Amino acid sequence: MLIDSHCHLEYEGLVEDQQGVLARAREAGIGGFLNISTRQREWGKVVGTAAREADVWASIGIHPHEADQHADLGEGALLEAATHPKVIGIGETGLDYYYDKSDRGVQQALFRTHIAVSRETGLPLIVHTRNAEADTARILEEEMGKGAFPALIHCFTASAEFGRKVLDLGLTISLSGIVTFKNAKDLQAVASGIPEDRLLVETDAPFLAPVPHRGRTCEPAYTADTAGFVARLRGTTPEHLAEATTRNFFALFRKAAA
Repeated sequence: MLIDSHCHLEYEGLVEDQQGVLARAREAGIGGFLNISTRQREWGKVVGTAAREADVWASIGIHPHEADQHADLGEGALLEAATHPKVIGIGETGLDYYYDKSDRGVQQALFRTHIAVSRETGLPLIVHTRNAEADTARILEEEMGKGAFPALIHCFTASAEFGRKVLDLGLTISLSGIVTFKNAKDLQAVASGIPEDRLLVETDAPFLAPVPHRGRTCEPAYTADTAGFVARLRGTTPEHLAEATTRNFFALFRKAAA
């Protein structure tokens, strides 16, 4: 069994045929899905899908692109939403300086708000970072100094140095279909060395379809293609990688295991 640790089942491209999307994934051996939210107005739909589907869980959070529209979001709203039994993660949150769709100071403040909620609830923080390695690492390190919290870097595409820093802080790293791209040699080198007990796989569907599906809408079923590639990269079997990443998912997202 594999778990798609990061997908957006409410996004255009998937939501129109959500039942078909889930059926195709289950047929491909995907036994669990973490349905990720990116803005407050979609929390209800994300949690609703998780409540309806036994093998789907939900996260609640604000993507850095949406930070300006949620600048006044306090810890209270996140804490209240996190009480739902199918909400197992906080995010996605973090920093995105590539598009700069929100003020960087607002992104950083909201990132810290999510961290505080992760620390209080014990629910893992789901971190998005793009072109913001230094500030992401600095904030994670500063906040860890205030008290530990579980966290992962989703859709890891950063440098080997950043990878070492977050692993040293106790984080998990999740790989998406990007690792299968021909121009991803540096990422493949990092992926081959991630400790087995700190590794997850994801699709980020409907984005970033892996080889051999590039150019198509990405679906959770394609987790199997990414996992197979990563297994070959690491010199192991797809079955072993599936077992390890599933075990890691439930070790990190303990509320799902419960």
